[in-house]
Amino acid sequence: MGNEGNQIPGVENRAADATPNGSQTAGSFKVIAFYNGDYDAAHIDFDHEANEWFAQAGSQNGFTYTATTDWGKLNSGNLADYQVVMFLDDYPHSPAEQSAFQKYVSDGGGFIGFHASAFNSDPSDWPWYHNTFLGTGSFQNNSWGPTSETLKIEDSGHAATANLPSTIESSVSEWYSWQNDLRQNPDIDILASMDPSTFPIGTDDSQTWRSGYYPIVWSNRHYKMVYNNFGHNGMNYSANTRTSSTFASDQQNQLLLQEIKWAASRSGAATPSATPSGAATPPSASASGTLHGYGGKCVDVQAASAVNGTTVQLFDCNGTDAQKWTTSGNGTLTALGKCLDVTGAGTDNGTKVQLFDCNGSGSQVWRLGPNSSLINPQSGKCLDATGFSSANNTPLQIWSCSATDNQSWVLRA
Repeated sequence: MGNEGNQIPGVENRAADATPNGSQTAGSFKVIAFYNGDYDAAHIDFDHEANEWFAQAGSQNGFTYTATTDWGKLNSGNLADYQVVMFLDDYPHSPAEQSAFQKYVSDGGGFIGFHASAFNSDPSDWPWYHNTFLGTGSFQNNSWGPTSETLKIEDSGHAATANLPSTIESSVSEWYSWQNDLRQNPDIDILASMDPSTFPIGTDDSQTWRSGYYPIVWSNRHYKMVYNNFGHNGMNYSANTRTSSTFASDQQNQLLLQEIKWAASRSGAATPSATPSGAATPPSASASGTLHGYGGKCVDVQAASAVNGTTVQLFDCNGTDAQKWTTSGNGTLTALGKCLDVTGAGTDNGTKVQLFDCNGSGSQVWRLGPNSSLINPQSGKCLDATGFSSANNTPLQIWSCSATDNQSWVLRA
């Protein structure tokens, strides 16, 4: 599964009961999350981030959050105290724990699952969970590397998708596909899927999805449950550092929090939690300044020329007008009176960007994405420093969003 097998040596489990700051704040219902935190740095990092984020989100949305690596607590006596159970990176493997969970959800308990909590190579280890409850059967394949994608809301009438637009931008994740076609299962209600406009999906040609139907969020109509096919942070594996956040998309966060409230049989608007700590401040609407990117270089109009078709590149920051950019509410970025434009309205990886007369077309619209990326919605691609180079005169292009540092941009006054 891409780099799934690259476990980082020496990463230890968290304590058996992790109770992050804020997890004991009084709320109207209680959530307990089970995880291992010992396989694949991207999953481990998601576990740590989720434990921090849900504690904060809970204090804003009326629930308390407790996380544990002790799967023995998955028993009827303990579960009676919680309205929602989460699986962050695995599922129970002992018969007693499996039986307790099945009874819990069959009796109306809520469930939210993430990414690796559905992964399996042989569903016979728990057929009810894989075939009936989730409906997936076995894991089939995955995209690689982790990317942000456009999700299509399939069921706008579900409480989890309330007040969301017809498409939303996901945070960065690796994406799984499954043996079974969930559209053929009358028990499954698909809430969100990959929007056709988002293809291709992935950055490794050998593991890129170029077409097809891929459900991302779904529920089983017989249970108060939602499974989310995300929860794999972008990682620099050699340095064991996070390069993206699962909670970087406000719309995805709203979906997630509304899932939790629905699973707990609660109602009311969800309040997405604040941007995770350490996130860079992205360009904002109606602001001006220098646009900083890869290697500390600035986005620069070559030779300070306002001629249509002039290359936009990286260059040492120098405070000239060729590096002064203004954002606006319509999504444009302008310098020298012209707009940042995708050449020829292209959508292919490697299409260069240029300076051009502002014309209101989709090739001149940019929106904020995860990890301070700038996404061109028309192509579904991100503004990218070509070849991971920070050398002066490196041209900028569009490329599949990957949450890498050469796609991170910060506007500074």
